[in-house]
Amino acid sequence: MAPAYNLTHHHHDVLIVGAGGAGLRAAVAAGEMGASVACLSKVPVTRSHTVAAQGGINAALGNRTADDWHWHMYDTIRGSDWLGDQDAIAFMCEQAPEAIIELEHMGMPFTRDDNGRIYQRAYGGQRTDFGKGGLAYRACAVADRTGHSLLHTLYAQSLRCKAEFFTEYVALDLIFDDENTCRGVLAWQLETGELHVFSALATIIATGGFGQAYASTTSSTICTGDGGAMALRAGLALQDMEFIQFHPTGLYGTGILITEGARGEGAILRNGEGERFMERYAPQSMELASRDVISRAMMQEILAGRGCGPEKAYLHLCLDHLKPEVVDNKLPSISAIARTFGRIDIHKEPIPILPAVHYTMGGIPTNCYGEVIKPSLTQGEKESTVPGLFAIGEAASTSVHGANRLGCNALLELVVFGKSAGERAGKLALAAGTHKTPADDTIEPLLARFDAIRDQRGSMRPAAIRRRMQQTMQRCASIFRTAVLLEEGSRTLRDIWNNMQHDLHISDTSMIWNNDLLDALELDNLLRQASVSLACAKERTESRGAHWREDFPKRDDTQWLRHSLGCVDGEGNVRLASRPVHLTAQGIQTPEPISFPPEERTY
Repeated sequence: MAPAYNLTHHHHDVLIVGAGGAGLRAAVAAGEMGASVACLSKVPVTRSHTVAAQGGINAALGNRTADDWHWHMYDTIRGSDWLGDQDAIAFMCEQAPEAIIELEHMGMPFTRDDNGRIYQRAYGGQRTDFGKGGLAYRACAVADRTGHSLLHTLYAQSLRCKAEFFTEYVALDLIFDDENTCRGVLAWQLETGELHVFSALATIIATGGFGQAYASTTSSTICTGDGGAMALRAGLALQDMEFIQFHPTGLYGTGILITEGARGEGAILRNGEGERFMERYAPQSMELASRDVISRAMMQEILAGRGCGPEKAYLHLCLDHLKPEVVDNKLPSISAIARTFGRIDIHKEPIPILPAVHYTMGGIPTNCYGEVIKPSLTQGEKESTVPGLFAIGEAASTSVHGANRLGCNALLELVVFGKSAGERAGKLALAAGTHKTPADDTIEPLLARFDAIRDQRGSMRPAAIRRRMQQTMQRCASIFRTAVLLEEGSRTLRDIWNNMQHDLHISDTSMIWNNDLLDALELDNLLRQASVSLACAKERTESRGAHWREDFPKRDDTQWLRHSLGCVDGEGNVRLASRPVHLTAQGIQTPEPISFPPEERTY
């Protein structure tokens, strides 16, 4: 073991890496079972990225119009372009109403309608009666600050359950014993520069997505997919990494999110000629089609020369026709964002918008209880779960989103699967009982990797390499993809791997608040996932959901109705495989099988 490090050891029943909505809901669930819970977060808890979610959280409550969880399930499957696992989707949608009631009882201050019931707004891609009825008013909201409210509510509840928080700790790698059971993580405390070993009987990854792999994104700078990269370094596969969702309404020039809730309240999209152009692309749903459909429509308008502004580089989101009280009461944050970052009064002026990377559908494959799945990558190998390891939220692929996520299903995923994973982890940990300190030989390779990055003295700063990676992904793996662009991206990422290994320069030699080193560690995390994402996109020769191949514009269920799997080694070599999509489900309360076979996806 490297003598420079005096490791501090901690022991908990359940360790949660990440303290956003998913991690906190898991902390509450495990804590209520009597397990000792530790939460690691590289930022103060209420700065976790869940705070940025604006529009709402789906549940078929039926407060505004008749609704049914089966309709919600159908919309989610259709939104996923039939790549979502229907058993997981049924699990989520059936429990959604109960999850909302639980949040309300925890103190979450939902916006109310005139009758005092939880307010629900319409959101994209969702209708009643299995897609044949009118708009589904399904998104429960706290004005346009739903994620902020959710995060603070769950933080208070986790404190009630005596969860212990370790803030500004960077998780470096997962620790496995000789029996391939996960025993915790190695972490770096930024404030003191010390390294810590967190031992646990169950470890839950809740670190979010890897949106920062792109140059234009609504994801905050902390969204570097740390958990997914730790899984890759442990030799595990990630699933469906080619599916990257672009949100249609990012504020032009900044990428700051303008919630879909604005369109749910009646905002409309117009091009440079003043046309409400969605009539051409989704005549039934218009601005409330799914996000992938609208993003492609917007880019087609811009590419056709019908954009707005001197360079025709963006489009307009118009709210000036809405009643002022609707804007002020239901969309106060959007009004403030437009005023602060665009000097725009949305009561009178349109908001300039452009699609931006918003959500990564892929991640660590899991079952409905958050248990990480080790898929079969070679013939004869059986699929199994990884003992002691769980994943939830955007870091996971359960898979309820498939090829494209419906708006307001993300917060629902956090609370439903956060609860199920927390309960399962707490139960397993309490049954196991005995804590073990990881052996030195299981930690030494992790310290060696940390030192290898820390000691780099090449010629390129981490930020320069990161910018090149982001620009490559933005150009080569964007809304429209081709074999030529994906091949160019693969060659460039290979060169960037070489930069990372041989040209990286870490100028700060300290361990305390070393942002230079932190940038390099996050770059390593992003580059691994970007490589898998690009390789999977290159392999999938069809168009499905957010993955749109101009050279293969049709969905191909014969060849590609399957999940992609990808592993990457330390040299950047990606190994690909696949696993089947679950096309049948069974409700918790309803024993009869449920299945929605693939059909044409229209809006």
